[in-house]
Amino acid sequence: MAIAKAERLMNLALCLLGTRRPLSKRELRESVEAYLEAGSDDSFNRMFERDKDDLRELGLVIETVESLDGEIGYLARRDSNRLPPITLDAEEAAALGLAAKVWQQARLAGAASGALQKLRAAGLPEDVDPYEAHSALEPRIPVHEAAFEPLMLACRDRRPVVFEYRKANAAQPEPRHVEPWALECWRGHWYLAGFDRDRGAERVFRLSRITGKVRSRGSRFTAPVPDVVTVRETVASWAGETADRSALIRLRTGAGYPLRAKATGVRELGDGWDELEIPYGHGLDAWLVEFGPDVVVLEPAELRADVVDRLRAVAKG
Repeated sequence: MAIAKAERLMNLALCLLGTRRPLSKRELRESVEAYLEAGSDDSFNRMFERDKDDLRELGLVIETVESLDGEIGYLARRDSNRLPPITLDAEEAAALGLAAKVWQQARLAGAASGALQKLRAAGLPEDVDPYEAHSALEPRIPVHEAAFEPLMLACRDRRPVVFEYRKANAAQPEPRHVEPWALECWRGHWYLAGFDRDRGAERVFRLSRITGKVRSRGSRFTAPVPDVVTVRETVASWAGETADRSALIRLRTGAGYPLRAKATGVRELGDGWDELEIPYGHGLDAWLVEFGPDVVVLEPAELRADVVDRLRAVAKG
């Protein structure tokens, strides 16, 4: 659902729920800003009827009342639109509390806080504090990329997007037309999986390499969305997680802790350098480039050549 329409439906629902008497179409048009911009009466009437039907499909009970002078009015009585009581056991309450704490992004923080307040009002068990039930666990999902929020909304609403993307070995970004499927965080970085229309295949994009704004497109998806989107597995294969070969690199002492965590062997060389043996698979060259001058590839020769080519491309950009 488009954001503008969702906001319009929300405003209409609030008007219908907040009134103590039936409101006429004229009154509703004056109360909902989007209706004031509808143009002609026919345009407004069509929009209002569609919105009213959509709200009813979403479960809102809207009554149609005829006044003594024959004017039709609408309202949604609160007692007819109350949800049944919410009952949660201790484990369910703790799980929801942890989920609310995870998000640190500003746009979601208010919603998470409001959800916790509603859970308390719904009658959480007295001995359960969702903030303290797992005090040793402090989940955090930091989001620094500006592309995260528009892509999250595009995944939710199934809307194709366009953005500029710079590959690790490219000097300049290229436009990508993508049908976004899912966002996942892997080892501190966010990735988007989706269908790349230009290449006609599934692709995974690292959000930190998206430049400029993410722009939405009004068209529909052209490719089916898979039941399971393997973002982490795809990225892991790039980083050599499923590799059956080994690479030998020289790493500056005190640097490259993610590489050290993957190493199957480490040897001190002195003079501020260590020698590491790490799994070698597709995409390892792109990962090594991120460590800049702290890494020198010793072997195999093709990996060293790939890293040098990527560094030269970055330097030219």
